[in-house]
Order: sequence, then structure tokens, then C-alpha cells
Amino acid sequence: MALPVLTLQQRRKALEKAQAMRSRRKEMRQRLKKGRLSLRDVLDGRDNEVMAKMRVAYLLASLPRVGKTTARRIMEEIGIDDSRRVQGLGKRQRGELLKRLASKR
Repeated sequence: MALPVLTLQQRRKALEKAQAMRSRRKEMRQRLKKGRLSLRDVLDGRDNEVMAKMRVAYLLASLPRVGKTTARRIMEEIGIDDSRRVQGLGKRQRGELLKRLASKR
């Protein structure tokens, strides 16, 4: 599939949008790390474009006392693929994540 040819203005607009998403994602991750935002809030807010498109491993590693290794282990035990995004989680996977990580808080 060929990539669309964008004008300079379209490319700038796309880059600005990407930067804004990264900034919002960083802010959300900081709120998660400090405990101002819970995993339940994130998983229930499916409409939130910032969090919905974030990879699950990246989200879990943002939680207090959960690093990359722990996030990877939890995902493997539940059966969540490394490339899965928050919006692609099933009901069972969401429930398992909440059950396992509720004891970590």
C-alpha cells in the first residue's frame, strides 16, 4: 500500500497532532505514576483517544511499583500480546488486569 502524498501544511498539522498526543500521554502517565489516576479510570475511559491508543505494556509500566518486567510478566500470564493497545482489550482481560493490579495499590 502506497503512502499518501501530503502537502507541507498537512505534514505540519500531522506532526503537531502527534506532538500534542505525546504530551497528553506523558501527562496521563505522570498522573498514573503519582496515583492521581487509577487503572480503572483508564480502562473505563475507552473514549479517551490518548489512552485508548496506548500500548498496554506502556500503560502498566506507568503504574506505581510496576516496571517493564512486571508488566510483561502480567501480560504473559493473562494472555495479552505485547502489541495490544488499551482499546483492543477484551472484557476478561480488563477484569484480570484490575484484579491483579488492585492488590498492588
